[in-house]
Amino acid sequence: MSSHRIDHAGNQSGTPPSDPRIQAKLGIPIKNIIAVASGKGGVGKSTVSVNLAVALAQTGAQVGLLDADIYGPNIPIMMGVDEMPPVKAGKLAPAEAHGVRFMSMGFLMPPNQALIWRGPMLHKAIQQLFTDVRWEELDYLIVDLPPGTGDAQLSLAQIAPLSGGLIVTMPQMVSVADARRGAAAFQQLEVPILGVIENMSGEIFGSGGGATAAQELNTALLGVIALDADISVGGDQGLPIVAVKPESAAGQTFRQLSQTIVDRLRALSGGSQPQLKII
Repeated sequence: MSSHRIDHAGNQSGTPPSDPRIQAKLGIPIKNIIAVASGKGGVGKSTVSVNLAVALAQTGAQVGLLDADIYGPNIPIMMGVDEMPPVKAGKLAPAEAHGVRFMSMGFLMPPNQALIWRGPMLHKAIQQLFTDVRWEELDYLIVDLPPGTGDAQLSLAQIAPLSGGLIVTMPQMVSVADARRGAAAFQQLEVPILGVIENMSGEIFGSGGGATAAQELNTALLGVIALDADISVGGDQGLPIVAVKPESAAGQTFRQLSQTIVDRLRALSGGSQPQLKII
């Protein structure tokens, strides 16, 4: 199988890896589902999800983004879209921005209304975000999970075969401890870990937590994203940094991360994923 590379023009070459379990179980034309998780809130998990999805789309891949944070959906704001397209042939149509098709519970609930749902209702909602949405052929579907290790993670793993999981952490040791719990949840749900991403690295929060977490979990440190005000400002304005400033340091970091993740997916398909060591 040929490599999926980003050339100098930012274009995709080769054939993306593919997980045949997705089509077999869900009957939807998606080749890979990648879950993005964190053990706690506030680490920039949604920001990472959005920018990785856009970076993958910039390679020429067909990319979707699913906001599975049912209680706190932020993806529409970060993608700069207020509403989804009209229902088509009895199914919800994903919105589209920056080359990415995406769906969020934020489109389906009144603004500023809190959802107070027990596990079964949440499970049904996540299931419908797969089965009631007209997902067209995708090379990658990035799933932004809610923080923690609760019902949403369990439901997602039961509903959809996950090709791999990403753990987002901040540099501090308390965030690393939470990252371990997120990794442990993936392990218990038999979801392969693609690696750890350290976010908001720099003078304010320090650095090195991602490397520590990756070493303790016997997995890869996929990349380190420096603390950058432009990243958060872009998220608030619906302008992901990798879309509007792809050649910036942050933009280049997300582009390289997208390639590293594809390489890890390819390694997984070859059976070379190491066994996680949960501390």
